[in-house]
Amino acid sequence: MKGIEYLRSKLQVYRQGALYHQKVYDMKNDDVSPGITIPERLRRQYKATLGWGAKAVDSLADRLVFREFANDRFNINEIFQMNSADILFDDAKLSSLINSCSFIYISEGDDIIPRLQVIQGSEATGILDPITRLLTEGYAVLSRDEYGEPKEELHFLTDRTDYYLNGDLRDSVSHSAPAPLLVPIIHRPDSSKPFGRSRITPSAMYYQKYAKRTLERADITAEFYSWPQKYVVGTSQDSDPMDNWKATVASFLEFTKDDDGEKPTLGQFAVPSMSPFVEQLRTAASGFAGETGLTLDDLGFPSDNPSSAEAIKASHETLRLQAEKAQRDFSSGFLNVGYLAASLRDKVPYKRNQLYQTKAKWEPVFKPDASTISLIGDGAIKINQAVPGYFDNDNLRDLTGIEGANDGN
Repeated sequence: MKGIEYLRSKLQVYRQGALYHQKVYDMKNDDVSPGITIPERLRRQYKATLGWGAKAVDSLADRLVFREFANDRFNINEIFQMNSADILFDDAKLSSLINSCSFIYISEGDDIIPRLQVIQGSEATGILDPITRLLTEGYAVLSRDEYGEPKEELHFLTDRTDYYLNGDLRDSVSHSAPAPLLVPIIHRPDSSKPFGRSRITPSAMYYQKYAKRTLERADITAEFYSWPQKYVVGTSQDSDPMDNWKATVASFLEFTKDDDGEKPTLGQFAVPSMSPFVEQLRTAASGFAGETGLTLDDLGFPSDNPSSAEAIKASHETLRLQAEKAQRDFSSGFLNVGYLAASLRDKVPYKRNQLYQTKAKWEPVFKPDASTISLIGDGAIKINQAVPGYFDNDNLRDLTGIEGANDGN
C-alpha cells in the first residue's frame, strides 16, 4: 500500500489541471492575453468570454445515452435504477469528459441496495490496476473547509474504507467486495495516460484563447470603426483648445480664418476594416472544429444551405468515432461499478470474469430519420430472407434506438 499521505500528494499534483479544465468548461477561466499594442487596462475592459470548451464537451456528452446492461445475471441494472440512473450516468460521463476521469463511490445504503455517488476527478485519485481497471487503493475528498483544505476524507482499501475528519482517523468500515469501493470512469485511457485524457485538449484551449484574443481586438477596433479619428491641420496657436468630445459628437463644426487669412485643413483617418477579425475568428473556429470533431455550423458559422440528416451525420463522422470510443471506455467503468456493488449487496466477493457475458448497451449516437428507418427496414427484410432470424428486436433497436412492441401485445 502507498498510504494516504502519498495519495494526498498525488491528488494535489493533478488537482490544479482538473480545476483549470473545469473553469474552461464553466467559462470562468481568466487567461493572460499576450499583446504588444493594446494596453493592459484597455484589454481588461474588453475581456472576451467564449464557450467553445463547453460546446466540445456537451456535444459529445449529450450523444452518450446509456440504456442498460444486457445478460444481467447479477441484476446490476436494479442497483443503478435505485440510484437515479439517468442523473448518475450523465454526471459521471460529463465529469470524465472534462477532467479525463471521474469516480463513483460505493457504500452500503439504508436498505439492501448500495448507494452510488459521483466524485469529480479533481477530488479523488488512486492506484490503478492496468488489467482490471479497478483501483488497488483509492483516496477521495468529500468536503473542504473555507480555505480549500480537505475536511472529510476517505481512504479506500481492498477490505475496508477508512474515514478521516480534519486529518484524523475517525471510523473504519469493513466490506466483502474484492476491491476498493472507489471505481474510476475513464475517458480515452492508454499506457502513457492510464487515467485518460480530457476532452478539452491543449490544442482546443489554444484555439479558444486565439479566438478570445481576436474578439477582444475586434471590440477595441469597433470603437474606432464607429467613431473614426479626425484631425485638423493648420490651426492658429492663439486659438482656444478644442473639446475633443464635443468635436466627436457634434454634427456641425465651424472654423474661421486667422488674422493672416489662413484656414485649417480638416481630415479623417482611414476607417479600420472588421473583415480581418472575422477571417481570424473563422480560422480559429476551423482549428477548434478539427480538433474536437465538430463543424463550423456547431460553432456559430452556419452554412448557406440547410443540411439533411444524412449530411449532418456524414459531417460529424469524427464525432461519431469519438462517441463510440467513449462508449467503450465508459462501459468498462460502469460494469466495474455494478460488479463491486453486486458484491457489496450480496456480501459475496464475486470474480470479475463472472460478468464477462454482461454487456453495456447504448442508444445510437445519431438518431435516424424517417427515410433512414425505412432503408433499415428494407435491408433487414432482405437479410432475414437470406439468413432467417438474423435481425430481431434487439439488434434493430441498436440500429434505430426505437423500442419495439413486445410480442403478443
